[in-house]
Amino acid sequence: MSTLLKTIVHHKRKEITERKKIISNKQLEQMPLFVSETISLTEKLRHSSTGIIAEFKRRSPSKPEINSFISIEEVALGYQNAGVSGISILTDSYFFGGSITDLEIARKNIQLPLLRKEFIIEEYQLLEAKAFGADVILLIAAILKKKEIKTLSLFAKSLNMQVLLEVHNEAEIHKSVMPSLDIIGVNNRNLNTFATDIKTSKDLSLLIPKEFMKISESGIDNFQTVKDLQHYGYEGFLIGEHFMKNKNPGTRAKSFIQKIQNHPK
Repeated sequence: MSTLLKTIVHHKRKEITERKKIISNKQLEQMPLFVSETISLTEKLRHSSTGIIAEFKRRSPSKPEINSFISIEEVALGYQNAGVSGISILTDSYFFGGSITDLEIARKNIQLPLLRKEFIIEEYQLLEAKAFGADVILLIAAILKKKEIKTLSLFAKSLNMQVLLEVHNEAEIHKSVMPSLDIIGVNNRNLNTFATDIKTSKDLSLLIPKEFMKISESGIDNFQTVKDLQHYGYEGFLIGEHFMKNKNPGTRAKSFIQKIQNHPK
């Protein structure tokens, strides 16, 4: 695990302890959105010609300022209008400037699959995700042991949420792949240097079992990259910074999607 991830996980454990004092498991289970029907991200992606999952992200450790001024309502509605397949919402506050309420606000404004992008290490965070409107949760192989991935993914499935597992290399794939996952996401970002390389997705594509939908994450800023990765079996493409650094992320997403549609395979 990289130094950054260790720092994030250490902070996350303290954060979860504090959050549990504010709202209990039982209170989360009694929230209105906890019983809402799941919107399937895999189904949306299968019926999409572009597979774009647009992300709402204010900042990151590598980019202290991306877009802190635009509202989640405006971005979510803009993405929906653009025709994206789903929306990823970063809920980490300390490192990414996000909030769990961003997820709730988006859920109340749009009818698209929502992914809670978070450093999930405890079942409590899955209850939160469900209670605040998430359809999909992210598990990061780099910060979890195999047993933890199994426990968390099975618990997510019991809550009728889909599971996206994020991997960075071959070892993480071999450690992590199991039946309780729905999607394997290859992160093209090196967590030590922050550099992105699309070759990561290409190199790992054949190692992912065919029964899992696969998506590519990070460093995608050209529609031609999407066309290229489609030939490697990728059905989804998670894009955040490329859209968010624009004054109108929804407009940028719409233009990006139209370029893909106008250039058939």
